[in-house]
Amino acid sequence: MIPFFDTNSRRTIGRWLFLSIAFILHSHGSFAHQTPTTIILMDVSPDRVGLELQLPLSELELAFGQPVTKDPETLVARLGPQLKEYLRAHIHPFVDKEHPWIVDIGDMTVAKGEQAASGPPYWELNVHLLMLPPSGVSTRKFTLDYDVIMHQVINHAAFVSIRNDWETGKASGTPVEAGVIHWDMKDNVIYPLQINLEKGDWWTGFKSMFFLGTQHIKEGTDHLLFLLVLLMPAMLLVHQGRWGRFGGVRYCVIRVLKIVTAFTIGHSITLLIGAMNWVRLPTQPVEVLIAISILVSAVHAIRPVFPGKEVFVACGFGLIHGLAFASVLANLHLGAGPMALSILGFNIGIEVMQLAVIVAIIPWLILLSQTPLYPSVRVAGAVLSAIAAMGWIIERVTGYQNVVTAGIGQSTRYMAMAVVALGVLSLISYVISRKKLAS
Repeated sequence: MIPFFDTNSRRTIGRWLFLSIAFILHSHGSFAHQTPTTIILMDVSPDRVGLELQLPLSELELAFGQPVTKDPETLVARLGPQLKEYLRAHIHPFVDKEHPWIVDIGDMTVAKGEQAASGPPYWELNVHLLMLPPSGVSTRKFTLDYDVIMHQVINHAAFVSIRNDWETGKASGTPVEAGVIHWDMKDNVIYPLQINLEKGDWWTGFKSMFFLGTQHIKEGTDHLLFLLVLLMPAMLLVHQGRWGRFGGVRYCVIRVLKIVTAFTIGHSITLLIGAMNWVRLPTQPVEVLIAISILVSAVHAIRPVFPGKEVFVACGFGLIHGLAFASVLANLHLGAGPMALSILGFNIGIEVMQLAVIVAIIPWLILLSQTPLYPSVRVAGAVLSAIAAMGWIIERVTGYQNVVTAGIGQSTRYMAMAVVALGVLSLISYVISRKKLAS
């Protein structure tokens, strides 16, 4: 004989079954809304904690009591101030309740997504906010008293994850689960979530930004390609509107240093102003302009378009590339001190990796530029770069990957082999050309 559960027991079992299924789907679904739950992504720095809330509108409407699902595109314009007041009333971080933190609601946007890979579309409200503790209070251990939506919708839950933690060196990685906020059916209460992070320090944060900068350049094929294509003709003199003979080692080194320095100055300026949110441009046009910069440099590598002005071009396009670099740091929600260290570490990381690539490639180009084979190599490299640039432009305008960009993604794994092949080709060509001259 199987006993019947009472009403409270059935509710408790049903609730925990829902949470278990939702947690599994959440953990394996790249944080997509497999169920009508809230997702909270947390960015922790020494003096503030940033939150990104992803709130499903269908659930929000039940709790907020306003028609948020009607004309969702106009939601922020219609009800923005009321939504901010509602969120402030239901988000309370603290270490002790007598000294509550300040909750600063930032930008709010409405986005359309999918509940699952093949599920129906849904609308969600994305909110960015900052939680600022009192002076001298650590952000490593605090309580998050949160009941948005679930104060009215008892089967709602909020999944909280740590996305970035500056002091432990976690930046732009895979979010780590911090906990779930939900109704406790046994006690009939929503318990606050205790955030207790491992001990970190500023040196770890600085190092992580350095390695993040090196990684960004290592994976930023477009940034490196722009610089390398611009440097390809730097070894040559201009003769009658065309690229001519080798200009000498001293001439090459000075030109390379000037171009690299100009690019560094350009991207450092916009990295600073972009990371500090003094200037913020949409990502898409910036990425398109980066691809255009490669196309312009590729044309110049085939035939001089701006001879003698490469330094100014490098600095100008460097300003655009710096805005792309800045977007990485701007999303960390850092205060002035950590942001200053992050900009310094990130920029040093960029320069170290950039110089490493230049040192690995430019000497071979200098050697090869003294041989009859270089014009063919230069033109072939420029044409391939132009094709890559056009592929990126199309992808970044349309939002869809194409054959060219897919091929670029596959080819990056062979970059080390390509550098070795360039070195072998340069040595063989140089030796053969020297022998011909000697004979």
